Amino acid sequence: MKTTTTKPTESPKMYETENDIAPNRRVELNVLMNQRLADAVDLQSQMKQAHWNVKGPNFIGLHKLFDDVYEGVSEYVDLIAERIVQLGGIAEGTARVAASRLRVEEYPLDVADGAAHVEAVAKALSTFGRDVRHTIAEADDLDDADTADLFTEVSRGIDKWLWFVEAHSQAEK
Repeated sequence: MKTTTTKPTESPKMYETENDIAPNRRVELNVLMNQRLADAVDLQSQMKQAHWNVKGPNFIGLHKLFDDVYEGVSEYVDLIAERIVQLGGIAEGTARVAASRLRVEEYPLDVADGAAHVEAVAKALSTFGRDVRHTIAEADDLDDADTADLFTEVSRGIDKWLWFVEAHSQAEK
């Protein structure tokens, strides 16, 4: 049986569409959004890693929180993938393609303590949030207000999840 390696498309295939965004801009948006899709797929798996492996006195609260974050990120994955397709692109969201595009640190596999997971999840969320905000600006530069708006929604959601997670490590000073 022959196996093939899936690699990110350098010059993505685009389908014809009546969408009035210029084809060259749609290509740029496709590449940009597929990078964020890869990041979101990775973030999704990181949330499950934390959910499955958290231990300690705050186990049940963190276990549930990390699962809730996973569900929220899953919605963002779907929004991003559907926007890619709406613009005539192909949503490249397989685990192999996502892994080949990752530019962020690997989630630490050797943590168990709730506080360590809180720190790792907060870092993952903040990194993704930063990249999403860059995507908003890039979509604006490409004159695509709808994509910028979609990523604004994602940004607000990620900031909310970051707040929920960081609340576990913050105390009155």
